[in-house]
Amino acid sequence: MSLFGLDLDTNAVSAEYTQRVLVTLLVAATTSAVTFLVTWWWAQRRAARQWQTKEFLDRIIVSLNLFADGYLKIRTVFERSLEEIFLNKVAIAKVQAAARATTVANPIMPIAPTDRWYLLNFVLNAVAEHFVTGHVRRDAGLPVTTVKYALFLTCEKVGEERIHKVRAMLLRHDLLENFPYPDSLPQLENPWHEYRIKTLRIAAQLYKTEPDHFLMLEVSV
Repeated sequence: MSLFGLDLDTNAVSAEYTQRVLVTLLVAATTSAVTFLVTWWWAQRRAARQWQTKEFLDRIIVSLNLFADGYLKIRTVFERSLEEIFLNKVAIAKVQAAARATTVANPIMPIAPTDRWYLLNFVLNAVAEHFVTGHVRRDAGLPVTTVKYALFLTCEKVGEERIHKVRAMLLRHDLLENFPYPDSLPQLENPWHEYRIKTLRIAAQLYKTEPDHFLMLEVSV
């Protein structure tokens, strides 16, 4: 077909366009498949490494450490991914670096003084959400019991058989100031809880010299 002296091969143009579309789709599909396979491989590799080392530093577990009936009792408040709590990649990197820097002798996370309040405040806000009802009851003048807790960050490394995670611990403020087991043990629900007593002792000592490793949380129930 000729138009204004130009020969237009409609079929050729259509075929070329179709070819370009198919090539684009093929490249996109191949790229997506490769990306999926690489991501899957990396996730499997990381999961296998975490399981082998029992190191899950992308998780944070918040626990209540209490003494009742002569026992140390450890109760989980919640467990989340770091992304759910810290909401910032730089903050997450700082937390993971501090967790890796802990030792058996010193499980308290060595966070830079300029970062301590900010990182602890992320956790405090998440913990506080679990106790809103009590504060509303208190504001309404209803009877409640109010307890003051100290919040601090640790990463206990107590052996290859134990799981290593970022741990935020809650301990009553008065117990932090005057730890009841400075050189003895309460009864333990599990043998490995002896390591937790050691962690709490270290925390109580640290509080006397560097109280900014801790944030206070008032809970009403």
